[in-house]
Amino acid sequence: MPTLILLRHGQSAWNLENRFTGWWDVDLTAQGVEEARAAGRMLRDKGYDLDRAYTSLQSRAIRTLNLVLEEMGRSWLPVTKAWELNERHYGGLTGLNKAETVARVGEEQVRIWRRSFDIPPPVLDAGSDYDVASDRRYAGIDVPTTESLKDTIARVLPYFENHIAPALQAGERVIVAAHGNSLRALEKYLSKIADEDIVSLEIPTGQPIVYELGDDFSVTERFYLSER
Repeated sequence: MPTLILLRHGQSAWNLENRFTGWWDVDLTAQGVEEARAAGRMLRDKGYDLDRAYTSLQSRAIRTLNLVLEEMGRSWLPVTKAWELNERHYGGLTGLNKAETVARVGEEQVRIWRRSFDIPPPVLDAGSDYDVASDRRYAGIDVPTTESLKDTIARVLPYFENHIAPALQAGERVIVAAHGNSLRALEKYLSKIADEDIVSLEIPTGQPIVYELGDDFSVTERFYLSER
């Protein structure tokens, strides 16, 4: 029975500052570091082990994964980093304070940008301070200028099916350390959540989600490890 652990990165600096982050690279806060370490200790103390790990190209997820593996004594495990597991691109909202944006354009408009399934925020202008198109980690990648959750799912799921699913089918115990929206994409697929319901799924930082899967990827159990 394949075991898949999903983990949203620990609290980031822009989580703390209530800013739209997306593809911009920010680090963990001290609390975020402790959340990651606590997740690793919890996995270790509750008897979980891993064979393979996946994460995004963003530092907050990479560092979270490294801290988890360190606490588990598994820093030597193979780790694959993929841009397809990056957070949703928040376009022109990147860097903006969420409360200030609500005050400027209204709560309803911000709700549409944040929680609609297929309506993306305004595009990020080329050359913006938060434009990562020239970042060498994305060389050869068609970096988006904005994404809806639907757009994010369209890149996450093929990656899962082509790379992560084969590892699970081979019997490997896998952890994916990623972001709120890239993990929503995986949860939508695995738990068969409807389009209109997935946008309201909240995934807390630093809390391992355990999926016990059948050989056909049917979900036999899904739970937060802290609740067991």
